[in-house]
Amino acid sequence: MPKPFEKWTVLPHGKLTRLDDNLVTVTGTLHMPLGDYPRRMTIARLDDGRLVIYSAIALDEPEMQALEAFGTPAYLIVPGDLHRLDAKAWRDRYPHLVIVAPAGIRKRVEKVVPVDLTTVDFGDARVRFVTVPGTDEHEAALVVETATGTTLVVNDLIWNLDDRPGFGGWILGALGFTGAEPHIPPVVKLKTVKDKRGLVAQLERWAHLDHLNRIIVAHGDIVTREPARVLAHLAENLAA
Repeated sequence: MPKPFEKWTVLPHGKLTRLDDNLVTVTGTLHMPLGDYPRRMTIARLDDGRLVIYSAIALDEPEMQALEAFGTPAYLIVPGDLHRLDAKAWRDRYPHLVIVAPAGIRKRVEKVVPVDLTTVDFGDARVRFVTVPGTDEHEAALVVETATGTTLVVNDLIWNLDDRPGFGGWILGALGFTGAEPHIPPVVKLKTVKDKRGLVAQLERWAHLDHLNRIIVAHGDIVTREPARVLAHLAENLAA
């Protein structure tokens, strides 16, 4: 993983994609020893036009202008300790940003950028911050209600990354990061999941969210096919 960037550093990325009236996302690419590695930023707009930036990525100026036209950056969520790369550059660009990170990673994030809050109420019931139970407060998620349903936004907990080509892709597959369906990789279970029962209960609660229509993951495709069933299946496998 590259070191956190000191300055605004634009790496390859796509265009902002509108998922709903108050929700957009964009994917970028990190060049890693095992090959190019996808990552995702998600932006939720509050009812007063402020933006919640989840897992920040520095974009080129045309896309940043599009983002600013969507709303005013107000909160930056660092959802996991490996998602600090662009946090300082974003805070430097928007000094008023409120930096939020779950308590378990606060010290690590503060090596890069000061953390203002470890939990937050955005003042809009449609957008909710969740410190994920069972992860020793190392993972944060968002639940976003939209005009068409409910979206769950997760960090490194759930992956939905197709198999990759070449030797690097083989290694990623062998380590369990890629596969044919959404899953919790073995490395994540070992490193991040500290209380299986707590996480299983949270996955089951998410599976019962009203009108759940998608799961946005940090690495891989957005889960739109039977997301509630996917969460229930993950819970069942983790509990086994």
